[in-house]
Amino acid sequence: MKRKILQTTIVALLFIVATISCKKDEPLNSIALDKTLTVFVGETATLTVTFIPNSATNKKISWESSDPTIATVENGKVSGIAFGEAKITATSQDGGRTAYCMVTVIQPIEPEIVWVEGGTFTMGCTDEQGDECVDNEKPSHSVTLSGFYMGKYEVTQKEWVVAMGKNPSFHRGDNLPVECTSWNDIQQYIQRLNAYTGKNYRLPTEAEWEYAARGGKLQKEYMYSGSDILDDVAWYSGNSDDITQPVGTKKPNDLNIYDMSGNVFEWCSDWYGAYQAIPQTNPTGPEVGIGRIARGGGVGVDTYYQRVLVRTYAKPENTLMNLGFRLVLTKD
Repeated sequence: MKRKILQTTIVALLFIVATISCKKDEPLNSIALDKTLTVFVGETATLTVTFIPNSATNKKISWESSDPTIATVENGKVSGIAFGEAKITATSQDGGRTAYCMVTVIQPIEPEIVWVEGGTFTMGCTDEQGDECVDNEKPSHSVTLSGFYMGKYEVTQKEWVVAMGKNPSFHRGDNLPVECTSWNDIQQYIQRLNAYTGKNYRLPTEAEWEYAARGGKLQKEYMYSGSDILDDVAWYSGNSDDITQPVGTKKPNDLNIYDMSGNVFEWCSDWYGAYQAIPQTNPTGPEVGIGRIARGGGVGVDTYYQRVLVRTYAKPENTLMNLGFRLVLTKD
């Protein structure tokens, strides 16, 4: 009996060994990659290899970039180095199967900027506004600002799409101001722009915005930014059919900055809060608030909202059809 059991066990073991020894590696027939990929300068994206059949046992891949000065690749991770195109090649160890992906590396477009010399001005309700002032524009107060660069134009849809990859705007056109952009989304745009340029772009503070809209040290106490005649400097409900217009098509203000009255409201960096009567230097607004400041009027509203001191606000996650932005660049 013991001999019979032993023989059965040996036979069973032999069967298992035979089964294992007869199993063969399944060969790889082909591999595939996405045909195209877009990467921003300074950012990284991952390519995914599709193995055919997926059950193939040897899935080791070697990678190569046709131009490492434009894009590099390591373990399928493609890094954008400079503007241009490169071909990424994936080659399998099993059978030398090859797949290609054309990578386009794009870079954000820097805004055209205007130097705004620092100085001291009266912010809020001033004499030229007459009886138009409302409570949140009071009290007027003295503000001293360091110099900064201000975007000559509102950020356009072309500039946004190049950096962000999609267009959120309701009214579409490359040279129209981008709108329907939340304050939060703009922070990502700024992060990409700064990563590429190594500079310090940001949204203007409310004080910087009003100072530039008034013409900085050149200000002439206009009702609107650059004129007392609104149609000369602004697109608004009275002349736009409530449709945004290409930036820079009205007259600029005394600093050669366009559309600070009209076209779209513009996000500022500050939380909304009540003014203080005391003099201030480079104010940045309250630490918390019910929304982020927006300035400048727009095509969907009448003359009252185009004044240089009108204040409104929106929650930072809001995307509104008549709300865009321009940027500031500081030296530090």
